[in-house]
Amino acid sequence: MTRKSWFRYFQYDERKETPADARNVLLIVAGLIAAVTFQAGVNPPGGVWQDDKDGHRPGRAIYSYQTKEFYVFLISNTVAFSTSILLLISLTHKFPFHFEVILATTSMVVTYASSVFAVTPDELVKFRYILFAAAAPFIIRCLLQVWAWLTMEEQPYDKHIVFPDNRSGENELNRV
Repeated sequence: MTRKSWFRYFQYDERKETPADARNVLLIVAGLIAAVTFQAGVNPPGGVWQDDKDGHRPGRAIYSYQTKEFYVFLISNTVAFSTSILLLISLTHKFPFHFEVILATTSMVVTYASSVFAVTPDELVKFRYILFAAAAPFIIRCLLQVWAWLTMEEQPYDKHIVFPDNRSGENELNRV
């Protein structure tokens, strides 16, 4: 199998997969990303100081003493975490127990935020950057929805929609 055909083999194909299959795959991927980024926020790379020798405070991230690198990690991790939470909430919309999913993910976000703020030294925490990173995926999604709504053309009522005919396997042209 050549490289190009390998990529093509694993691409989403509307003729083979259903939207439900795509949603299920996205739910798994978003769940994995949420789990990994949550863990990275709770237990940052390099761990946390265990003692107070050399002026360190126990429970603070060791990596946070490399300020610029730590902020790159923290903001990137927070954007990935927030995006995965947005995907989880969006993909489970109108599912049974959707309220419970929202409650659980909101609690997970609060736990993530409190952990990040607990392991980051007070003088390094620039809350506005972290909050913006957390809100960015939601803001971008809302702006994209507004843009789509504003640029939406009116659809004429005589549009044709193709519905599959379950008996013969052929397509039937139906009017809306």
